[in-house]
Amino acid sequence: MKDYLVRGLVNSKNCRVFACKTTNLVDEARKHHNLWPTASAAIGRMMSATLMMAKMNKNQEKMTVVINGGGPIGTMMTVTNGDGNIKGFVANPEVHYTYNDTGKLAVGVAVGHEGTLQVIRDMGLKEPFTGSVPLQTGEIGDDFGYYFAVSEQTPSVVSVGVLVNDTNEVLASGGFIIQLLPEAIEEDIDYIEKVVAQCPPVSKLINEGKSPEEILKQLFDDVEITEKQDLFFKCDCSKEKMGKALITVGKDELQAMIDEDHGCELSCQFCNKKYQFSEEELKEIKNRL
Repeated sequence: MKDYLVRGLVNSKNCRVFACKTTNLVDEARKHHNLWPTASAAIGRMMSATLMMAKMNKNQEKMTVVINGGGPIGTMMTVTNGDGNIKGFVANPEVHYTYNDTGKLAVGVAVGHEGTLQVIRDMGLKEPFTGSVPLQTGEIGDDFGYYFAVSEQTPSVVSVGVLVNDTNEVLASGGFIIQLLPEAIEEDIDYIEKVVAQCPPVSKLINEGKSPEEILKQLFDDVEITEKQDLFFKCDCSKEKMGKALITVGKDELQAMIDEDHGCELSCQFCNKKYQFSEEELKEIKNRL
């Protein structure tokens, strides 16, 4: 089943809902970055949450989410333009921890919680909007929920999960978000808390073959699906962009690359694609300065 996201409304409970399946794109990220299981789970959860957050806005805007909790995984980043495409990376892909009591992937240990979750929205204005909150657990879902409550004053339930097998392949990935509308009353909150508490892990539901729509209908019988979007791991890097990056290193550094290495190789941090620049190409870039 392909990766996609749905958006919907539950008028009877005064909330809006989102759900996504991201198994294929997270496994694609795993392959690009040679991720170990806990690293796959961390960036997978973050990608699912980022894609659903981007769908909350009707306008397609560039959204960058950065998490650094001081844990061994280091900085994590995801980027999307709201078009269903996403890219991302972790500073240290070779991270794997499990909880002793449950055997589950210890994402919170890998990420840490002595840091921040930062969201940067570029809406085409002079300055992008930036919101930042302290990390609560490093488990990703809790931290996004806290961000919505504090930075956007929107009470939200965020459930994201990734299931990885013994050979590091991503078997299931996805999540759902429930956000209260201003009209919500106490009974709505009580119902949502109850159904979320009874809901199996979202990665388990996806691994069993449940679609995003079926996951939402398991939570709310009367959910109305209003939008659907296909999702992909896609990097927009190019040799031209890498060439522009080389301009920023300055004439002296470029000359050193020409004299000492007679060329250079750049690697994209989001997809690990490598770009070669010959000595002549470096001279051309230097001459533009």
